Amino acid sequence: MPVTIRTLQKYKQEHRKFSVLTAYDATFSRLISDAGVEAMLIGDSLGNVVQGQQSTVPVTLEQMVYHTECVTRGNQNSLIIADVPFMGAATLERTLDAAAQLMRAGANVIKLEGGAWLEEAVTVLKRNGIPVCVHMGLTPQSVNAFGGYRVQGKDEAGAKELLEAAITLDRAGTALFVLECVPRGLSAEITANVQAPVIGIGAAPECDGQVLVLHDMLGLNPRPARFVKDFMADAGDIAAAIRAYDQAVKDGSFPAEEHCF
Repeated sequence: MPVTIRTLQKYKQEHRKFSVLTAYDATFSRLISDAGVEAMLIGDSLGNVVQGQQSTVPVTLEQMVYHTECVTRGNQNSLIIADVPFMGAATLERTLDAAAQLMRAGANVIKLEGGAWLEEAVTVLKRNGIPVCVHMGLTPQSVNAFGGYRVQGKDEAGAKELLEAAITLDRAGTALFVLECVPRGLSAEITANVQAPVIGIGAAPECDGQVLVLHDMLGLNPRPARFVKDFMADAGDIAAAIRAYDQAVKDGSFPAEEHCF
């Protein structure tokens, strides 16, 4: 049966873990969905791993729509989450237009990077039947503002701001959260204090689900981040590596302590 937002909400209530991987084309979409991975993220990370860019900033909405269409064609039952790219949510009008284009391309959920200021956008999108995943913590589109890829919420003030923002956005109707490079204790606290399922990446094993960039999980990144594990190293083929990742998330063996901050 197709995975929906309600499926992931039920998993959270039942304390069952779920897995997410990025996907950018129909071939890998088929492999990922066939492995039983609950959700696929068409991430603007395609700027890095597909286009060879130094950041996600150059990725356009037109490119995100194209890759969402490709992934949708290969998908069987996974939930499809698509990124609104850099400046795509600069105004409410632009956010609504970007979300509409991505949903028409096949997305089930759209993802926005940011914090509490997204409250109005979440409310309006939900009212228009568009589920929203909010990406918090290290948000790659803001890498220039952060001065690099840094762990977020390490100090008391930063942690308080992230927790309060998550609670505010949860009340506004956020369907999913992604927490990236957020300390384990804070990630676990946020997960316990919001109704929406929380997906971690470089966060806590206590998060409801986990996501990795496909190319990282397959060992194709020559400089992998601390939170990455190469599942291809002990697998016979790509399909087996994807299945191993899915199983490790669901049995709780990934992420381990060395993958957290």
